[in-house]
Amino acid sequence: MSRALQPAAVAAQRVTMGSGSISLFRAGEGRPTLFLHAAGGAGEWAPFHQHLSERADVLAPDHPGFGASDDLAELTTVDDLVYHYLDLLDLLGLDQVDLVGASFGGWLAAELAVHSPERVRRLVLLGPVGLRVPQAPVADLFIMTPDQLVPALFHDPVLVAGALAAEPTVEQVMQSYRDLGALARFGWRPFLNNPKLERRLRRVSAPTRIIAAAEDRIVPRLHCERYAAAIPDAELVVIPDCGHALHGERPAELAAAVATFIAD
Repeated sequence: MSRALQPAAVAAQRVTMGSGSISLFRAGEGRPTLFLHAAGGAGEWAPFHQHLSERADVLAPDHPGFGASDDLAELTTVDDLVYHYLDLLDLLGLDQVDLVGASFGGWLAAELAVHSPERVRRLVLLGPVGLRVPQAPVADLFIMTPDQLVPALFHDPVLVAGALAAEPTVEQVMQSYRDLGALARFGWRPFLNNPKLERRLRRVSAPTRIIAAAEDRIVPRLHCERYAAAIPDAELVVIPDCGHALHGERPAELAAAVATFIAD
């Protein structure tokens, strides 16, 4: 959803942090729920956010270097981003949140829950990267053309056809390049993983739900299975007939799956 189409209830904020400021959307009432976006999806309040905000106080920031957030060049690693988000929670006066992360944001959410388990009440990971699984590597987003990427993100042929038919604007192309540059800054080497993370996941104390897409062509199912096995008492849920962009392809269904788990 573009900024011009935001419902009046959605607050778009700038939060001063480090050497600049970040963009943050917030709407809804209830328990604070921090959503950490994937490599794409920054800079927008999407239908998924809107559905979820009907049941929770949703905070959707853009990572530094993504979307409308400043680069904050002093941050260069995922570990830096963990401290960045702990600082954000402190600035907003949030001692504990429900934490939802998608893909790259799922990795970041897992690292945050490992580092400071007391700050996370419930944890939901949507098709997360972050683990080193040599026998099932994550697809290389940096070499994929739009004709390859879109069918990898979405399973629904109608969504795929619509996305491929839409001519991107110059601004959208430039934003995509900027987002990929930020992704490379935080996740290039080692490629979208932390070799130490899997053995540290035992530190996660929050009830956890891992949601995998049955037709994920970006992150093989084994990654979700390994997360579910390593996090104590984690639950693995598989969404049928859905691609990697889970909350983009099935926004209402995913919001319900997240909200139900948070409410339990």
